[in-house]
Amino acid sequence: MLTYFVKRLLGMIPTLLLVSVVVFLFVHMLPGDPARLAAGPEADQATVDLVRQELGLDLPLPQQFVRYFSHLLQGDLGVSLRTKRPVSTEIADRFMPTLWLTITSMIWSVTFGMVFGIVSAVWRNRWPDRLLMTLAVSGISFPAFALGMMLMQVFSVELGWLPTVGASSWKHYILPSITLGAAVAAVMARFTRASFVEVIQEDFVRTARAKGLGEGRVVIKHTLRNALIPVVTMMGLQFGFLLGGSIVVETVFNWPGLGRLLVDAVTQRDYPVIQGLVLLFSLEFILINLIVDVLYGVINPSIRYK
Repeated sequence: MLTYFVKRLLGMIPTLLLVSVVVFLFVHMLPGDPARLAAGPEADQATVDLVRQELGLDLPLPQQFVRYFSHLLQGDLGVSLRTKRPVSTEIADRFMPTLWLTITSMIWSVTFGMVFGIVSAVWRNRWPDRLLMTLAVSGISFPAFALGMMLMQVFSVELGWLPTVGASSWKHYILPSITLGAAVAAVMARFTRASFVEVIQEDFVRTARAKGLGEGRVVIKHTLRNALIPVVTMMGLQFGFLLGGSIVVETVFNWPGLGRLLVDAVTQRDYPVIQGLVLLFSLEFILINLIVDVLYGVINPSIRYK
């Protein structure tokens, strides 16, 4: 296990290097002039040229990349063109609100999604299955921004129960987490149902029932462990999606997180912040996939790593 873990960690290095190259080229193809945005709309051309020189944007693109990459190898993500603060500081200030929002969304969406999926599988092709899968399809189909605005209209504007912006108390997490986790809960419900329906038809499940075991024990003890492996895979992917893909929800609720930071950085053509955030999101997905692979062995001890 340890050898496998170390190999996977070393395998992250070329992936991150490739991502850094692609991201650097991508952000420099964005339209707009960062020097003009940094200097302000009233600045003359001479001032813009001075700002461009100060930011190093007057250098040829290969030289800019060498400069960026050398700093990256030293753990330096650069300085924000917009705020003049280190990118690492900008990300650190916004990371925890996004992380807690993601964890909150993941907890309730996985819990309800798996319960709904198991109930649908056990009662498949009957009214609980049809009702829950209809809700799941609705959750997948409904856009996140529309759901967020509807929840704000009902629970904040009309009823006045919950706040709409900010992240200073647990009440601020309710509406954004519901909005962010609705699609994940729907995906988890459908995926859990499909996995359980496949496993519940296996011979060992029929044998357990033939021995006179109760349905609850058959589902929990015999079916759950074998059905969880593909579910855990989807869970990891969804967690990565929530952590890196909360841009719409954070924009709707003006959430002080990484998604909002990325939107502001793209708007202002803040190259270092964009590059730092995309690298962070890539690293998150790689680490989550590694954790999921390790969990396979925890769920099913028969799995061995080489």
